[in-house]
Amino acid sequence: MAAASHLLSFFLLLLLPASNAIYCDEDDCYDLLGLKQDANASDIKKAYYKLSLKYHPDKNPDPESRKLFVKIANAYEILKDESTREQYDYAIEHPEEVFYNTAQYYRAYYGHKTDPRAVLIGLLLIVSAFQYINQLTRYNQAMESVKQTPAYKNRLKALEFERTGGIASKKKGHKQVDKKVEEELSNEVELQIHGVEKPSVWRLYGVQFILLPYSIGKVLSWKICWFWRYRVKKLPYTWEDACYLTCISLQIPVNTWKNIEPYC
Repeated sequence: MAAASHLLSFFLLLLLPASNAIYCDEDDCYDLLGLKQDANASDIKKAYYKLSLKYHPDKNPDPESRKLFVKIANAYEILKDESTREQYDYAIEHPEEVFYNTAQYYRAYYGHKTDPRAVLIGLLLIVSAFQYINQLTRYNQAMESVKQTPAYKNRLKALEFERTGGIASKKKGHKQVDKKVEEELSNEVELQIHGVEKPSVWRLYGVQFILLPYSIGKVLSWKICWFWRYRVKKLPYTWEDACYLTCISLQIPVNTWKNIEPYC
């Protein structure tokens, strides 16, 4: 336990400079301005003005002075703002909270500079990319699983029999089923795999978000037409709408119903 405690203490000591180094690198922001931590806003402004007269590039062409002035200006920007100064003081007092202090720093300095619309678009693109990859992977795995089933292989042989008229090909390279026949069957199977649909850009979250106003308008229009036709005018249900109500009652997808009854 003692060894673990010493190891933890050593690890925390390593993190001590990292917690506030994100503000003024390895320097102390107060030291750069020649101030103590209890300095007020007026003291900070006066100290910066005094150091500017000495180290500003227009006053002092020395390259080292230029580098020092950049640090001084950065320290001033941090300490003149009450919010960032509070965050910096907190980082000094709680150096062990490295991740929290780092998050506070980047939120203060880069959060307001980032366009929320760009963040949203970037997030939608990333999510949509992962969504498409996931859909494609699941679909390919489902297709491979179907191709290993006896029903698929038997149907493949039946299609080959229909194509060749029952005459087996003796040509070399035709020991396996014709690729065109297999492709034809694969297209047929695509319509019959329930729960795993072929990937489509129209189902991606990013595309659906862009089309959201259109989708909402379409749904509202459909509901209004339904209400007017069947609630107000009391017209009989069309065949398609009757099929839709049947699907709702049976709690099955419309696509499943269409596969069961192709004339619906």
